[in-house]
Amino acid sequence: MTLLSTEEIDSLLDAFEGTSYHALVFTALYSGMRRGELLGLRWCDVDLPLATISVTQSLQRLYGGEFSIREPKSAHSRRLIPLPPSLAILLRSHKEREEQRKQSLGITVAPTDLVFAHLDGSPLDPSTVSHTFGKVVRKAGIKNVRFHDLRHAHASLMLRTGASPKVISERLGHSSIAITMDIYSHVMPGLQEEAAIRFEEALRPRSLEEPLKVN
Repeated sequence: MTLLSTEEIDSLLDAFEGTSYHALVFTALYSGMRRGELLGLRWCDVDLPLATISVTQSLQRLYGGEFSIREPKSAHSRRLIPLPPSLAILLRSHKEREEQRKQSLGITVAPTDLVFAHLDGSPLDPSTVSHTFGKVVRKAGIKNVRFHDLRHAHASLMLRTGASPKVISERLGHSSIAITMDIYSHVMPGLQEEAAIRFEEALRPRSLEEPLKVN
C-alpha cells in the first residue's frame, strides 16, 4: 500500500476540486469506505442531520458488463459510520447540486438514488473510477497511488491521531481487530514511541518535583 502524507492529501484533494469526482474522493478519504460501498451508496443511507452513513450494500460490475448490487460480504461490513463535520457539509452541498441538476432536466429525485452516479442515475463503472483517479493523481505529481489507498490513508491518519484500533476496525468494516492491526502494523512502531512520550509527559510533574520513595 502507499501511505499519503498530509501534503500529498492536500494536493490530491486540490487536483479533484471542481471535478465530478471531488465529492466521491473526499468521501472515500474521510470515511474509509471501500470503492464498491461508495458506488452503491444511496441517499436513503445518508443521514445528514445525524451525520452518519449506513453501509448496507455494495456495487460491483460483473464480467458480462452488468452491474450488481449486493449486501455487504459480512455482518461487520454492514455498519454505521459517523461523519466528520466537513464531510457532512460537503455531502449536503453535493446533494443540493445533484437535485438542482436533475430537476432542471425534469428528472424525478428519489431517496433510493445513488449518491455517486451519472446524471441519469446509472451507476459509475468501478474500473473507470479507478482509472480516472489514477490519471488525475499522476497529473498532479502524486505517483503510485490507487483509489483504494484513500481507505488506507483514512485508517493510518486515524491511528496517528490516537484513535482506538477497535474503533478504526469497526469503521472500516473489518471482521476483527486482528485484521486491522495486521494491515497497519507498519504504522504502529512510531505510534508506540509517541505513546511512551505522552506517558512520560503525563507523569513528568511528579517525577520532577517528587522523587519516588523506595521502601
